[in-house]
Amino acid sequence: MSKIKASYAGSGLMTLIAIIVMTVRPIADLDDTGHIMLGGIMIALCIWIFKPFKLTYAIGGLVLALFGLLVGLAPTVIFSGFTQTALWTLVPAFFFGYTLQKTGLGRRIAMAVIKVCRPTYLSLVFAWIPIGVILSILTPATTVRVAIMVPIAVQCCELFNLKKGSKGNSLILLTSFAMALIPGSGWLTGVIWGPFIQGQMANAGIIVTFGDWLGVLLVPVIIATILLVAGGLLFLKTEEKLSKEAIDAVKQQPMEKMSKNEIISAAILILVFGMSLTSSFHGLSTAIICISAMLCFFVFGVLETKDFNAAANWNLVIFIAMAFSLGPIFNATGISEWLSGVVVPALEPIASNPWLFVFAATTFFFIWSLVDVAMFLPTISIMAPILPRIQEAYQISPLVWIAIFILAGNAFFLAYQNMWAVMSRSIAEDRAWTNKHQGKYGMIYFAACLLALIVAIPMWINSGMFG
Repeated sequence: MSKIKASYAGSGLMTLIAIIVMTVRPIADLDDTGHIMLGGIMIALCIWIFKPFKLTYAIGGLVLALFGLLVGLAPTVIFSGFTQTALWTLVPAFFFGYTLQKTGLGRRIAMAVIKVCRPTYLSLVFAWIPIGVILSILTPATTVRVAIMVPIAVQCCELFNLKKGSKGNSLILLTSFAMALIPGSGWLTGVIWGPFIQGQMANAGIIVTFGDWLGVLLVPVIIATILLVAGGLLFLKTEEKLSKEAIDAVKQQPMEKMSKNEIISAAILILVFGMSLTSSFHGLSTAIICISAMLCFFVFGVLETKDFNAAANWNLVIFIAMAFSLGPIFNATGISEWLSGVVVPALEPIASNPWLFVFAATTFFFIWSLVDVAMFLPTISIMAPILPRIQEAYQISPLVWIAIFILAGNAFFLAYQNMWAVMSRSIAEDRAWTNKHQGKYGMIYFAACLLALIVAIPMWINSGMFG
């Protein structure tokens, strides 16, 4: 009931502010078109963040399109997100994840790693790291990774006879969820934010390559991942023992012989990652590589025509495509210029010191993630168009912002905050971790990110990302 009240209260307040903006028109730097469009954007953000009346992400996107048409923007501006190359990197990603689930390849990989574990919490908890890494290489769809890994974690907890609500139960489930989410953030094709941010940056005239992403995020993500797992073992330390019989029960779980479709899928997905990593040599874009791979699944019979509608989350595709359009809409209506005039001067007190800037901005966005629960995509959409102005004013590379967005976007302090945490709890049902344990684990992740930045900031300074 409290969640429903919070949703309606938040959406009602945001809608009221949008109406005031459209009617009173208080911003001197915006004309009538800009005010109406800004109000429309706020209503769309309201739907994306608070989901009143259970409205979907796509509905928010359609509201955005409607306001754009009402104020007379060109359709080429309003629907520009649908022509973004990054969107057509994202669509194949849904097919990659669907293939992992349909063929059983994802579960096979996860179970294969679990079966080689020794009967200790240390071994079992650290086993989720390679599982998360391997699945992240094969698909950027975090939803799919969660759908594969968390049920196996639940199965492990049941076989180990861990008490529901216990630290041991929470530790295994939280680690499986976190490793489905975090390791893939280190490379462009390992997380849904990759294609999205690449597209938003392209709208702002900033080209982000696979190598750029790897250079700025791989090291901090590796450090944060290891520290999170180690911190979980330390601060969610359990007194429950794992019996050898329980581990043996997991290892004896039957696995059928690897099918032809699994072999084909594995080969195609590994090839996608390899070609994305070496794009500077062969010159093919990530979109070309991903679309070609998607077609190969159909050509080789791994997927059938009936799978086309089942594989892609078209609600999310519409949402992301319209979010891509925010940058061009901002520019066409003068909102981008107004936002630059607000944000750029606000950064002046911290912009001259890289250490102060990164830690202050990261902390702010971790807190802000409590508000923007729509996968952080609205925040990225709003910030991306003004990053060139920030770079011009303070010589801060937009790549630094990518790292801040990603690290903070993964935050999960509270039960409602992270959609994949919500999904994981739903999958685990009565075995789900407690709110207290999630809060503690979320704080460990925050601390792990701050410690990782101590290593990352000197690297970024040396690579010229701060002037």
